[in-house]
Amino acid sequence: MMDLNLLRALDALLQENSVTRAAERLGTSPAAVSRTLARLRRAVGDPLLVRAGQGMVPTPRALELRDEVGALLRGCDNVLRPGAGFDAVHLQRTFTVQAADLLLVELAGTLTERIHREAPQVDVVFLPEALEGGPALRQGWVDIELGVLGHLDPEIRTRPLTRMTMVGVARSDHPLFDGRIDARRFAAADHIGVSRLGKRLGPIDSALAERGLRRRVAVVVPSHTSAMLLARNTDLVALTLADWLPDTLSALGLRTFPVPLDLAPLDLGMAWHPRNSADPGHRWFRDRLAAAVLDPSGTGRTTDGGSPENGGSWEGDGSLEDIGSPEADGSQEVDGSRGGGSSQEGASS
Repeated sequence: MMDLNLLRALDALLQENSVTRAAERLGTSPAAVSRTLARLRRAVGDPLLVRAGQGMVPTPRALELRDEVGALLRGCDNVLRPGAGFDAVHLQRTFTVQAADLLLVELAGTLTERIHREAPQVDVVFLPEALEGGPALRQGWVDIELGVLGHLDPEIRTRPLTRMTMVGVARSDHPLFDGRIDARRFAAADHIGVSRLGKRLGPIDSALAERGLRRRVAVVVPSHTSAMLLARNTDLVALTLADWLPDTLSALGLRTFPVPLDLAPLDLGMAWHPRNSADPGHRWFRDRLAAAVLDPSGTGRTTDGGSPENGGSWEGDGSLEDIGSPEADGSQEVDGSRGGGSSQEGASS
């Protein structure tokens, strides 16, 4: 079996064509390199370097070995230093992302275009939040959970991305827009709840109750997309993210307004299992996904937030659907603390 140190010595000798210079490169003595050269000559069955005047020149066999030995050593270094030879253009992989539909509508197209420019053989599978609060990351069913995080396994890593607020949304000619939208007029409107489990109540109801008000959740739908389509043709009011999907809302004939209540903002982040932390392909994809969240339109203007990975701790309450229901405490610490999947459940408006 060839000693890897012999290969390193051979590489130095073939690059320098000098025992003295090879010794300097290896950080050892010329005598030690001379002894190593003798071992190499016996192993290869060739003198490798021969005298030519005051210097040494490689034999034809040495010239054949020079590039091959260099490539072998670079390959060994890459094995021990993951990512050293990573090039996205050669990456062939499918990444699975779990996220709410409200995020996907804006992100999917931008993300796909960006990654295909760098890695044309990378595909992305987006999943709904059916696996939230479970072992999906630990079991490898999901690569990344994206959204308001809560109830993750203890070892899961997280990265905060941005803080966003929720706003009301209704058709542009809704009677609400005929006057100032205060808490009483907001509560008097019929609302659309967004919940995959059919929940009707959430923190909006708690905030209204503090003012002695109640609202009617006239219909509950499983996604924000269906809520917006329903709001387009009815007098029902829904919720969406502030400054999110402006072109889509305009095309649907919808208009947003501030919710006249004191509601906590939403902290959006991503989560992944630590086995993927050092993987160069996974890290590359995480960076591209984060960039798409922070700059979904590709204009170069990022939204608020975007802390680097492993950058401390952060907290967030609620989700895109329940906006801080008792089931989603959202508290998390970076690098494997209590946290959780992109919980998006509950009545959203």
